[in-house]
Amino acid sequence: MPDALAVEVSHLSKQFGPVLAVDDLSFTVRPGRVTGFLGPNGAGKTTTLRCLLGLVRPTAGTATIGGQPYHALSRPGRVVGAALEAASFHPGRTALDHLRVYAPQIGVPDSRAREVLHLVGLDEAAKRRVGGFSLGMRQRLALATTLLGDPPVLLLDEPANGLDPEGISWLRGFLRALAAEGRTVLVSSHMLSEVQQTVDEVVIIHHGRLVREAPLAQLAAESQPRVRVTSPDAAGLRALVETRRWQVADPATPSMVDGHTVEVSDVDPAVVGAAAFAAGLELHELTRIDAGLEALFFQLVADAEPTPALPHVYSGPAAPAPTVLPGDGLGAPAAPPGSATPPGPAGSAVPTSQGGVN
Repeated sequence: MPDALAVEVSHLSKQFGPVLAVDDLSFTVRPGRVTGFLGPNGAGKTTTLRCLLGLVRPTAGTATIGGQPYHALSRPGRVVGAALEAASFHPGRTALDHLRVYAPQIGVPDSRAREVLHLVGLDEAAKRRVGGFSLGMRQRLALATTLLGDPPVLLLDEPANGLDPEGISWLRGFLRALAAEGRTVLVSSHMLSEVQQTVDEVVIIHHGRLVREAPLAQLAAESQPRVRVTSPDAAGLRALVETRRWQVADPATPSMVDGHTVEVSDVDPAVVGAAAFAAGLELHELTRIDAGLEALFFQLVADAEPTPALPHVYSGPAAPAPTVLPGDGLGAPAAPPGSATPPGPAGSAVPTSQGGVN
């Protein structure tokens, strides 16, 4: 594997007609870490990845890998392994043949195809046609394709999509092992509960703008724990909360509508228990609820929701058009005799279409 490389996005903007899909976005993905690239559907995650891979021309700003744009990399398949969620495969090819198409384009021997199939757990499916693969198996094959060139940088868009619980557990350990080798791993996802158990750092975006960039541990420390309190005396519970001036988390929650249950924020369960005892209030439940990444994510996204306004059209200086160099991996590799549809960029599972915003 080549030396570790950082991924840097600096003041990146991308306009699609009246829609500003990415808006002055800046962040850094460091080697040896799994970074979660989070945001609701339509936040601009896939558009950002396409800018990094040279599939979309930025309106402004830069997106670089090891300090260079994708089109300037002399052997991109040996530097970057990328899989976008729209990855497609020729249904008539076997998994092994799919990888053999890419291998010479990247400059690796055919034997590497079997090696990466073993890495992703598809040994027994090597000679099966991809048309009969489940979505989870296709995800594994896309990951195998990204690993052909043993790249130091991995850009993965929704890699857990279609995986069963066992597959998700495998993916979690696999990505962490790749990062432990010193690779730079960026994982785009909206499956926040899964990301919470996988990533070291998070980059959260909304409406194409950066909401937060921080280590996961730092975000966890900032989350406010809750205490769920249940009592048969609804009036007494309400009086206790009002007297102590505790902050009610969400009074609209179905379990709290009847007044017998309440969740209060930023208070220790021992304090609540002692106050209830002093007030002679009978309790049936006193539970600490740690707010996870998902709850904090929704809070951050809600806080970043912009005030409705006229469409924002970027009017700054335009980014220079990328220069496509010979052998830069953007051309489609030739299919072997007897095959039909050629695949996308060599050394990656990214499609060549430059579709809508995501």
